Amino acid sequence: MAIELIVGLGNPGDDYQKHRHNVGFLFIDKLSQNFKLEKKFFGETSFYKQTRLLKPTTFMNKSGLSVQAMVNFFKLKPEQILVVHDELDLESGVVKLKKSGGHGGHNGLRDIIKAIGSKDFYRLRIGIGHPGASHLVSDYVLHKPSKNELENIETAMDKSFNVLDKIIAGEFDIAMQNLHTGK
Repeated sequence: MAIELIVGLGNPGDDYQKHRHNVGFLFIDKLSQNFKLEKKFFGETSFYKQTRLLKPTTFMNKSGLSVQAMVNFFKLKPEQILVVHDELDLESGVVKLKKSGGHGGHNGLRDIIKAIGSKDFYRLRIGIGHPGASHLVSDYVLHKPSKNELENIETAMDKSFNVLDKIIAGEFDIAMQNLHTGK
């Protein structure tokens, strides 16, 4: 099944723009520069080729409101959605494609799962690394990455862009193999 909607997770506003938690927004912004605010979707929308793009204008922990509005309006199935997000459990520079699963403590994913009533959507997990201790996580994700980390994150995004058309076409096994092995 082809991907009809790519959602980039992040927090709205200039204060959060370059934070680790906004990697999903950064990814989406590289696909299109022509976003339109659509209040009925609680987000900014655009297209990459024929695929809808969404940047929720809600805060991260309310991302489900925006995704649910798109799902309901366009009658999308969870399998037609790709959510791009930051991943603490992967080092910066590592990117993984995954279908389904839990939220892994990510509040944006948690809210999307709750809002659409399913965890069966695809995730493009872009590694941002972990600060080492759980009590440091909130502060860590809400700060800018180092220059080296940012370069690694951008390298991970470039790897993703190389297989994005395969992901959109529903060629997930090929995309995963290429993405995860670097071939």
